[in-house]
Amino acid sequence: MKKLSLLLIALFGFISVAKADIDASKATQMIEDVTKEGIEKIINSNQSQEEKDQTFRKLFTENLDLDFIGKYVLGRYWRVATPAQKKEFISLYRELNVQTWSKRFDEFKGKKFIFEGTSPANNSEQIFVETKVPMQEGAPASVKWRVKNTGGKLKIIDIIVENVSLAQTARNEYTSFIAKSPKGVEGLLENLRTKVKK
Repeated sequence: MKKLSLLLIALFGFISVAKADIDASKATQMIEDVTKEGIEKIINSNQSQEEKDQTFRKLFTENLDLDFIGKYVLGRYWRVATPAQKKEFISLYRELNVQTWSKRFDEFKGKKFIFEGTSPANNSEQIFVETKVPMQEGAPASVKWRVKNTGGKLKIIDIIVENVSLAQTARNEYTSFIAKSPKGVEGLLENLRTKVKK
């Protein structure tokens, strides 16, 4: 009886782990949809900048795990932030990225993302989708997407452009700012409000 119990525990334990693993083909398909129907379509459209921002905002909200990213980017300061500060930070962070990337991705205008497979992350619920974008001059730009299984839904938690992690860069910048600011987290929020208004 004891052996049977151990066997069942091992079996169901394996099944739960297997279910948690992320599907590489689905992660790739998700990023293909984001790039083709989202980024490429937005970049190559004749929309005004305001219309592009609105489309990017929808794209970011639907496909990024902003709660996960927010916790990572604020690091240890996430624990000391109030619920209101956390909510506002995620909203400001999303808006700042919308404004930044709706303009920055114009560099890829007329280009298409080339998919080069996936690579494992250090977590079975995450995976990297590897892409490149041919540039007019020089080597293709490397864009790596970190995808996470969030409650059964695939979400992007980081974008690594030319080996530079956007999430890590933001974390370094924001935690350093908070550490130096007399107002702490509130000081960062004031700074982000100003950037978003500009």
